[in-house]
Amino acid sequence: MDKSKLEMKDTAFKFAKKYEAECGDCAQGVVAGVFEALGISNDDVFRAATGFADGIGLTGDGHCGALSGGVMVISYLFGRKRDEFQRRGKMMKGLLLSRELQRQFKEKFGTCRCFDLQTKFYGRFFNLLDPTEMEAAVKAGVVERCSTLVGEVAAITAGLILEQQEKDAAKSQ
Repeated sequence: MDKSKLEMKDTAFKFAKKYEAECGDCAQGVVAGVFEALGISNDDVFRAATGFADGIGLTGDGHCGALSGGVMVISYLFGRKRDEFQRRGKMMKGLLLSRELQRQFKEKFGTCRCFDLQTKFYGRFFNLLDPTEMEAAVKAGVVERCSTLVGEVAAITAGLILEQQEKDAAKSQ
């Protein structure tokens, strides 16, 4: 991977980590970080990521919101369009890239489920809707650890996107 791609991955990491730490919502943090790195702006995709925070709606009972955000950006860039809906093959690139992101996520973190990640990192799950639980989560280091995870997922996502764009450009020449 050349220097500009490494810089873009680093940019995705830095912005995603910053946004998660300052603003919350792991899915939106990944979307915003990758968009910043790649020079993309789409408020609809960013807004659609809202509900994936903390394993869907702050329940912990779903896969990590950072993973959701990465899949959303991949799907936005490589997914099947509405006018291609009847063409099953058009969804394969987005599906395979999303599958690779999930594989790398699971390899790096051991699980995809938010509840399990929190239990692994902190020894328990925090109900972030409860102010006392939120305070305990902050004291346990959730902001730092989760924002770092969000940055890492943004960097992985950006890398996968950049590699695919490079492959696509080579094919079109």
